Amino acid sequence: MTPAPPTSADSPPPIADISQEVSVSGIHNRLFFRLFQVSNTLDRQTVRELGITSVQWAVLGALSRPQAAQGMSFTELADYLMVSRQNLYGVLKRLEREAHLTRLLDQQDRRVKKVILTPRGRKLWDRLQPKIYEFYRQAMASFQLDDTVSLVHYLNSLNKGITAVNLGASPETTDSSATGTN
Repeated sequence: MTPAPPTSADSPPPIADISQEVSVSGIHNRLFFRLFQVSNTLDRQTVRELGITSVQWAVLGALSRPQAAQGMSFTELADYLMVSRQNLYGVLKRLEREAHLTRLLDQQDRRVKKVILTPRGRKLWDRLQPKIYEFYRQAMASFQLDDTVSLVHYLNSLNKGITAVNLGASPETTDSSATGTN
């Protein structure tokens, strides 16, 4: 059997590779669609069962950590949660209106405002803890500990892979209709 001739990066893949790419692409499509569904289900269930959105949950959780006791800058919080500044801004405004958090000037850099839980926000977080742990227990009931550890590992790997995606300046990404700009 003679090996297939080498192909350049610009030439199409051999026929066998195309059929494999198509079948793998279908699995990838299903996986990303399931992640989308899981995200939406989490959003709906957190509002229904906890009375807060999943993003509010994440913000309260991030700010309740010991390393955030002195607050976090807006940028640090957005980076930690991996959300856009625009999405975070609205969530913070609502939590601030409800007196669950406040923004204070940083003592070292007066240009920076720190986002910090208020005593009321801390009480809310503490009151939610039993429900949150029950939420986790029920949601993960069909998982063994090893399954859960593996899932965390694979989701971390997927997140790292997604972060590394760089499609370049393809026509689809530079088209003003695709980006929402006119």
